[in-house]
Amino acid sequence: MKQISSRFSMAVHILSMISLDPLYSTGDRIARSVNSNPVVIRRIMAQLKKAGYIDTKPGVAGASLLIPPERLTLLDIFQAVESVDGNELFKIHKDTDPNCSVGMNIESVLLPQLSNAQKAMEHELASVTLAQIVEQLRMKTNVK
Repeated sequence: MKQISSRFSMAVHILSMISLDPLYSTGDRIARSVNSNPVVIRRIMAQLKKAGYIDTKPGVAGASLLIPPERLTLLDIFQAVESVDGNELFKIHKDTDPNCSVGMNIESVLLPQLSNAQKAMEHELASVTLAQIVEQLRMKTNVK
């Protein structure tokens, strides 16, 4: 099964680190924590900055959140870093055989199911905030 890219989980990782310790959250430090190339981290941070969620300054260590973690949902983060064409998470193949009973009807039958699955995922992501993730991280690591 093809997966959604890891940009989303990396973005949550980045935002969690910034929330826990903004001054220590440099691109290089985050890249070590994520175990990724610093260029990849900078690209994701640029997407988060473009979305208005973080601020970074050239030559200055660390980053800062521009939105309180209580107001930033996993859905917000997902939408900032994952490109979903036309707001459709699932793509349906086109140019099916119009003379085939399955080919002529598959899109109209399958589309509502896929739409419901996407809405369920979005609902779940919208119900979890960055603050909740950070609190769970604090509990696991005993960080105050």
